[in-house]
Amino acid sequence: MANCITRQIPNTFTCCNAFSGCIACVMAFNGNYNLAIVFIIIGAVFDFFDGMLARLFKVSGPLGKELDSLADDITFGMAPATIVFSLFKEVHYPEFLLPMADYIPYTAYLIAVFSVLRLAKFNIDPRQSSSFIGMPTPANALFWGSLVIGGHSFLTSDSFNAIYLFILVIIMSLLLVSEIPMFSLKFKSLAWNRNKVSYIFLIVCIPLLIIFKISGIAAIIIWYIILSLLTKKRA
Repeated sequence: MANCITRQIPNTFTCCNAFSGCIACVMAFNGNYNLAIVFIIIGAVFDFFDGMLARLFKVSGPLGKELDSLADDITFGMAPATIVFSLFKEVHYPEFLLPMADYIPYTAYLIAVFSVLRLAKFNIDPRQSSSFIGMPTPANALFWGSLVIGGHSFLTSDSFNAIYLFILVIIMSLLLVSEIPMFSLKFKSLAWNRNKVSYIFLIVCIPLLIIFKISGIAAIIIWYIILSLLTKKRA
């Protein structure tokens, strides 16, 4: 009986991840970006613990792996895509794009589509056991959430428009399925030589958060991408 219960604990956490992602989507549809990112972060916490609990109880299996990917696409694919969908309805449109203003917001869901592709690749790619190939979906979700909250006034000003937002959607979507090696923050020891890249990354993160506050999370994701590109020969 106990064995049956412990087997379901990780899957329960995964389902809580999916539930958090669903609420994040609703918040995003309503333009409540603050609560949307809160529930994305809550989903990320559940996502962290489901894998840890599966290893702890030694109950990892194909069901949990598939369930995890489905939950992740809701929380880290659909939710950020819906945030961008709502943002598209607020941004400035150049005059020649006004006839398409009702349709362009749907391009935000390219984020969800490419997140599905990224998660599917991750499940079958043996190279991603200790690092990543392409940007992880949680990083992409945090980028969009923090960018929209911290930079909302700029993003909805005349200095920014739907064209720039669409280009950013394409760039971030392609990064999800790119072949760029990206380092993991998993520490197997505290030795500097074995974790030099991770330490450098974390040291720079501190001033970024102090200077840019919530937008600093988006800046950290950009820094993560840049550092991964600079160190990819060693990845």
